[in-house]
Amino acid sequence: MSEKTIYTEKQYLGREFIPLSIRLVLAIFCFAAYALTDPGDKNGDLLAVVGFAILIISIIMGFLLHFRTRVENKSIFLNGLWTTRLVKIDLNSIVKAEIAPYSRYLFNNPVYNLHSKGTIRFFAAGKDALHLTDRDGLVYIIGSQHPHELLRAVKAEMSGKL
Repeated sequence: MSEKTIYTEKQYLGREFIPLSIRLVLAIFCFAAYALTDPGDKNGDLLAVVGFAILIISIIMGFLLHFRTRVENKSIFLNGLWTTRLVKIDLNSIVKAEIAPYSRYLFNNPVYNLHSKGTIRFFAAGKDALHLTDRDGLVYIIGSQHPHELLRAVKAEMSGKL
């Protein structure tokens, strides 16, 4: 069988809009408090160091790969960070694939292979997710920044068309 990848998506930890905004507001607060302190105050210097540390951590997190999604060979492969295991979802056992909102909450934490209440979640960013239901009733929720393209690729692999 051919190993042709028909869909690939990489999701990064630090590129979600709301957590990035929160980190930037904290850094701005540190710099504003530094500007308002007395010039010889050591606590003011600490605020500047913390503000720069927040900015540096935010930049580093923007390049930290949370997980990669690949659709190939009638399967979905999900690769996570360093110590996580490769997750393979066989599309032959999937009975339903649909797009739905990932969560009703505004803030969502990034997760990889989170088993909870009959679902397995994979999420880093985006509003919508692909909901895959297998024969046993287990639901895989895969968050995506391009859910319609992921659904198209999954349905193409399930039907055998490219």
